[in-house]
Amino acid sequence: MPHALLQSHAAVSVAGLPSRLRNRSSLAPYRPRASRPGDAAAPCRPAGEGGKVWLVGAGPGDPDLLTLKAARLLAAAEAVVYDHLVGTDILQMIPPAARRVYAGKEAGNHALPQAQINQVLVDLAREGLQVVRLKGGDPFIFGRGGEEMQAVTAAGLPCEIVPGITAAAGAAAATGIPLTHREHAQTLVFATGHLKNDSVDLDWTALARPKQTVVIYMGLGALDIICRELAAHGLPADTPAAVIHAATTPQQCGVHSTLAGLPGAVREAGIRAPALIVIGEVVGVEGCLADSAPARFERQAAAG
Repeated sequence: MPHALLQSHAAVSVAGLPSRLRNRSSLAPYRPRASRPGDAAAPCRPAGEGGKVWLVGAGPGDPDLLTLKAARLLAAAEAVVYDHLVGTDILQMIPPAARRVYAGKEAGNHALPQAQINQVLVDLAREGLQVVRLKGGDPFIFGRGGEEMQAVTAAGLPCEIVPGITAAAGAAAATGIPLTHREHAQTLVFATGHLKNDSVDLDWTALARPKQTVVIYMGLGALDIICRELAAHGLPADTPAAVIHAATTPQQCGVHSTLAGLPGAVREAGIRAPALIVIGEVVGVEGCLADSAPARFERQAAAG
């Protein structure tokens, strides 16, 4: 199937950055602070005093898309617990004296299990620190922010949510795909394509409805299953579809194809995670992935 490959040719220099920022794998895993004299007698700080946790959305990747509130909180943070998808440009905003904890999750490689991340947030706040939990995109859209909020508040500690631009909105803007369109999509659905026991548990009948846009997060590993199930539940094989990798960053690239052709197009282009899957008529709207996209993204014809 014909498709197009989008590439960004911008470059990011990491010259002069501390080595710990150039390679996240060099960051030491979290270790609770060793006990000190007097710790046993020190009570946990009550809610509203001392330590606090902010669950902050870092946006889709471009540091210019970070909210003003997120930037202000980062500049004042005493501890930052951050994810794999938070870029080095944003990490540079963290004060040098702030404690950093890398809690990134990649396929098959979690720096910390979720339960330990929850405990880290509680422990740091109980030390009286102002803690920023920095999460890619928006903390409440497939970011497990709800679980972390529950853990913090259950410990009697204050927690505040700072929304961020979710990856779907960032990818739409960067590629010129209108997620809704009066003539093509009156419904917008976000879903997670995370594999569990080699299957994806989604309402395929609902996702295959016409005149809607479906955006699937974390679904690249299940792309064949997703496309097959949508087709089996009635979505036409020629429905426009796209996969966008690392949207809004200098590494952005993607493919534009159809529901039937998307898995092959992705394999041919070598697209890898993190990536979003966008399916629906809006992907085929004139101007998408080309003229309406920012100039730094180039449309290149690819055989297929």
